[in-house]
Amino acid sequence: MRRLALPAGVLLLAAIWLGPLLGAWRESFSAHMLAHTGVIAVSAPLIAIGLPDRWRPGPAMPVALPVLASVVELLAVWGWHAPVMRAAAETSPAVTVAEQATFLLVGVLLWCTSFAAPDERKHAATGAAALLLTSIHMTLLGVLLALSPRPLYGAGEVTCFGFVLDGSQDQQLGGVVMLLVGSVVYLAGGISLVARLLASPSAVANVSAPSDWRGR
Repeated sequence: MRRLALPAGVLLLAAIWLGPLLGAWRESFSAHMLAHTGVIAVSAPLIAIGLPDRWRPGPAMPVALPVLASVVELLAVWGWHAPVMRAAAETSPAVTVAEQATFLLVGVLLWCTSFAAPDERKHAATGAAALLLTSIHMTLLGVLLALSPRPLYGAGEVTCFGFVLDGSQDQQLGGVVMLLVGSVVYLAGGISLVARLLASPSAVANVSAPSDWRGR
């Protein structure tokens, strides 16, 4: 699995960054949210799984690092979704590059640190806390966007996947995408680490090598 994860993550990045999500549909907020969640919640964990061991933290890393990474991701995600930053990313390719690079870096950092040593209880606990915290703030942002009484990112019509949406519909769809992809993926990652914590010590010790992100 690890041998396939890195190329799969890179191919997904190429499809997102070179495709219509950030090209022909760049003015659509829902297209942006598909790109955002694809990078941070799908491509980033695949790349984190596939990175060589020498590029990933191990059991010697500070225990609190995953939680710090989660806070950094929270600031990055909420900051880039401020209306002024969203408008800048829509109109400037350079700002879009900075935005997408930030999403990738904070995503890989969080997934790498959260699963750095999943068979050690203290690391599994902080990794689970970091991913569950991220799921919570992703859920909150998705709900705020989906239920906002007015569009925050423009009121004109946009096109995404051939459908014409007004500003409110576009934003609501983007919020739903964040709820269905972003928050769910992080919740699943956190639950998987909680399951390791609840397992007996012998069961944790006998976890097979393919399920260990660091390999052997």
